[in-house]
Amino acid sequence: MARTRTMSLAAALTASSAGTAYGLLVEQSKWARKAIGPPTQPPRADGLYYPHAAAPASSAELTLALIGDSTAAGLGCERAEELPGVLLARGLAEETGQAVRLHTYAVVGATSKTLDEQVSGALVERPPDAAVILIGANDVTAKLSIAGSAARLGAAVVSLRGRGTVVVVGTCPDLGAVRPIPQPLRSVARSWSLRLARAQGEQVRAAGGHAVALADLLSPEFLTRPELFFSTDQFHPSAAGYEAASAVLLPAVCAALGVWGGGPLAVPPLRSATAEARRPTARLTAALNRELNQRARAGGRWATQLLRKGDVRRGNVHRGNVHRADVRRARD
Repeated sequence: MARTRTMSLAAALTASSAGTAYGLLVEQSKWARKAIGPPTQPPRADGLYYPHAAAPASSAELTLALIGDSTAAGLGCERAEELPGVLLARGLAEETGQAVRLHTYAVVGATSKTLDEQVSGALVERPPDAAVILIGANDVTAKLSIAGSAARLGAAVVSLRGRGTVVVVGTCPDLGAVRPIPQPLRSVARSWSLRLARAQGEQVRAAGGHAVALADLLSPEFLTRPELFFSTDQFHPSAAGYEAASAVLLPAVCAALGVWGGGPLAVPPLRSATAEARRPTARLTAALNRELNQRARAGGRWATQLLRKGDVRRGNVHRGNVHRADVRRARD
């Protein structure tokens, strides 16, 4: 009987703690939305883009569709030339020597539940030659199922590929880089967004699309220089942020179309390196490296031997040398 009462009390305390934690996260979500502010509408710049200072090599046009949420629409840009769609269209025109017609179907605030409608709009007339999809952040903030969100994205890719369109997807960004989101909610958002990015990549590749891991490629820049890469709302990218994203998306678009003339593209990771670097064990290893480094500098023979043997290493950590960015991430 006593054991039963103890178990009941433990269950009650656990439920109470969970309820308190959930309440805290709800309040932090409200605070973050207030700090970020209501969304505005980005400029529109759909139209025909030519290679720079030259006539098109042929009269044929390529068509490019931008599908997804506010990041695909370019929220955070102040001028039309800063939009990701414009940057990609101009870059594609330069690479191919052909005119590129840009169509933007992305909607501010969209989740994966609206992808079907956007894709249908893109396929009404002539299917686009290429489509770039950026989706996921709002699925995280709306607390949609990771499996469901990834499956809806996969279905969108299948629909586009079925009509002959090549598809490049920038997977969900790392929301842990968004400073207006307070802790511990930021850690929850970070974990959720990285898990969603991994699931998205799996679905996109299975559907015949090309996945670009934006969290892996861009998160370090956004974490270390938020004042440059975030817009004034501190949630959406700035012009510099969109330029960085377009720089990693454009090679994938060109390669998918068979027109990439640059160097070899990196093989997309099957598991997020960013997620792995932020696992508790990785942070513990970084902390241990710091401790060993301090002991080695103090003349500790044991620590020096360990460092020389390389028993404790992680990525760019060798002999106890820890980069400042790694220290910041470990502390987060």
